[in-house]
Amino acid sequence: MAWQGWPAPGLWVAGCGLLLLAFVLLLSPRGRRARWGLRGLLMTRSRRLLFRIGYSLYTRTWLGYLFYRQQLRRARNRYPKGHSKTQARLFNGVKVLPIPVLSDNYSYLVIDTQARLAVAVDPSDPRAVQASIEKEGVTLVAILCTHKHWDHSGGNRDLSRWHQDCRVYGSPQDGIPYLTHPLCHQDVVSVGRLQIRALATPGHTQGHLVYLLDGELYKGPSCLFSGDLLFLSGCGRTFEGTAETMLSSLDTVLGLGDDTLLWPGHEYAEENLGFAGVVEPENLARERKMQWVQRQRMERKSTCPSTLGEERAYNPFLRTHCLALQEALGPGPGPTGDDGCSRAQLLEELRRLKDTHKSK
Repeated sequence: MAWQGWPAPGLWVAGCGLLLLAFVLLLSPRGRRARWGLRGLLMTRSRRLLFRIGYSLYTRTWLGYLFYRQQLRRARNRYPKGHSKTQARLFNGVKVLPIPVLSDNYSYLVIDTQARLAVAVDPSDPRAVQASIEKEGVTLVAILCTHKHWDHSGGNRDLSRWHQDCRVYGSPQDGIPYLTHPLCHQDVVSVGRLQIRALATPGHTQGHLVYLLDGELYKGPSCLFSGDLLFLSGCGRTFEGTAETMLSSLDTVLGLGDDTLLWPGHEYAEENLGFAGVVEPENLARERKMQWVQRQRMERKSTCPSTLGEERAYNPFLRTHCLALQEALGPGPGPTGDDGCSRAQLLEELRRLKDTHKSK
């Protein structure tokens, strides 16, 4: 019979024995590896706890805004003309203009050149975005925010004040600053001849959205503004979701056409392709892209845009269903994940390897 409120005597004795054995191992001369393992576990958990505290302060208190303002000042001083040289893409009456902001972010102006109307995507530096608006001679009528983080939403306040008829779109789940028009999955924003569809892609944040500009209306390629979901050869961190959530969001993007242009929220191309070379060193598509990216970055030129067809060929975070990547990481899942770890577990392992690679 078990003691009331305590485990059975046998389990109690066994538990005490295991604790004593662990204590002896840690103190013994041969226990060095065990001590380092325990130390590493405690440090990892401490780092995670500190990160969660810092993330909460950044996203839920005024300290996050102060940190963003400091980032903004430093970037303006260091990169008075922007961190990269960008090139606008002009289609049939539609113009996409990348704007380099902060130390590695991109904002975008999407312009109906006939109506002279513009949409801003993730305008984190309002001064830089306003300068582009004035240079292009257009009227800003909408802001599309992919998520709440200040490096994507910090310019909402000033731009909505400077352009009083400007609407601010985003997910109501994400606490977007100065949000006026909440969006749900598959909602469409219409500005002139621009038709932009919001797609729910949670994982990085709970309410993360990406925006798909429909290319059929101007007989050109569709454009995906991916925020922090997808980068050239990379994907965002899972801050407010699970690996399963992030995988589902990436699969949403995988369902789009190969010729869709990818306009990401950050200039991470060279670093990401370097990691992709670690997990798939024989991938020739990655090698060719890396050579091109390195030439671009030597001249501080932007690497935007990529295409989803290209990303399928070398972006490891979009290739969790590929046998070549599964074999590169060891025993892995089949198409349905029945033969080992699931695709979500593979995605999680990629993220862990990426963090390790970055820290070296």
